[in-house]
Amino acid sequence: MYPTPEQRSALLGLCKHARYVWNLALEQWSMWTRDKGPTPGFAECCRQLTEARAECAWLRAGSQTVQQQALRDFDQAVKNFHGGSHRRPTWRKSGLHEGFRIVGPQASRVAKLNRKSARVLVPKVGWVRIRLTRPVPEAKSYRIRCDRAGRWYIAFAVIPEPIPAPGTGEVVGIDRGVAVSSALSTGELLSCPVLSERERTRLERLQRKLARCRRGSKRCGRVRSAIAALHTRATDRRKDWVEKTSTDLARRFDLVRVEDLRIPQMVRRPKVKSDGDRPGAYLPNGRRAKAGLNRGILANGWGDLVLRLEQKAPGRVERVNPVRTSQTCSVCGHCVPDNRESQAVFRCVACGYQAHADVNAATNIAAGRAVSARGEAPLRVSPKREPQLTTSA
Repeated sequence: MYPTPEQRSALLGLCKHARYVWNLALEQWSMWTRDKGPTPGFAECCRQLTEARAECAWLRAGSQTVQQQALRDFDQAVKNFHGGSHRRPTWRKSGLHEGFRIVGPQASRVAKLNRKSARVLVPKVGWVRIRLTRPVPEAKSYRIRCDRAGRWYIAFAVIPEPIPAPGTGEVVGIDRGVAVSSALSTGELLSCPVLSERERTRLERLQRKLARCRRGSKRCGRVRSAIAALHTRATDRRKDWVEKTSTDLARRFDLVRVEDLRIPQMVRRPKVKSDGDRPGAYLPNGRRAKAGLNRGILANGWGDLVLRLEQKAPGRVERVNPVRTSQTCSVCGHCVPDNRESQAVFRCVACGYQAHADVNAATNIAAGRAVSARGEAPLRVSPKREPQLTTSA
């Protein structure tokens, strides 16, 4: 979106209204006790919103549609939390959660200007120019948001059609790592783009400069914006790589097998481990090393890649238990820790097979050669002869 300065101020005002209503609903829900009966639902919150708009001129100046949709989003967040699929709703902060949603007939007020441009009528704002990355769909709602770099986006709520399978019967396994973002069983090594050395140097310099700034000053705001622009650049590159890679895999293979990794648990804060001299303290450099590993996991887009694959190729993505897939030989099936010589070298001590460690693990994942949780040995097929089928009388 390309709003004018006046429209940008009006859009930020709508974001403030949506954030304010969300936080009010969250505060009310958090302070509710059992002696007060059931918590207010969406209809009761809308009734209370009408009374608040009648008393507060600042709230009345905003769009009622935006404020009601903030309540509906909160109601859905509470249902997801009680259903166990999402975490507890959190507070929305200025500069971090800038966005709102428009539904109903107002969402269809879009006029196309030319092949790449159009305009949308936003309540209380007016006609805002947008750039088209694809044809405007017939949507019943859209969401407008602003990222940390100050860029505005509009997204129409339409589920795209899944990518059809090629019908070749090919299966691919994906091993995700930090040094190599994704290794395929075909031998391909895919790396997620990150900031260049020059950009990382500038980021470190800006972070040191931010530490010397007085909080709330204009200089502090300019440095924060520069840092946000660098982080946004890295995020855009990662998302672009995830979209292109997931589309390519969905078009090339009928079945995609990935490791069943619990990423939220993997990037948690490390547990306290004492070295004997300092009880209850972290080991030297242990916390810093774990923080670096967490950044590497998040920077390689492990979760985003599998999520987009499952959305683009529904029913064609399988999760495989990753236990000892990196220690098992993909040729003979021999599984010992000594097979993994280093991060990149795999050499089987039984048959002498040598390959890239991540590619060997991806081959095991493609074949489903993971040891079960009960410790049972996986089914292995000898590479020299086909298994004989027996029938019982």
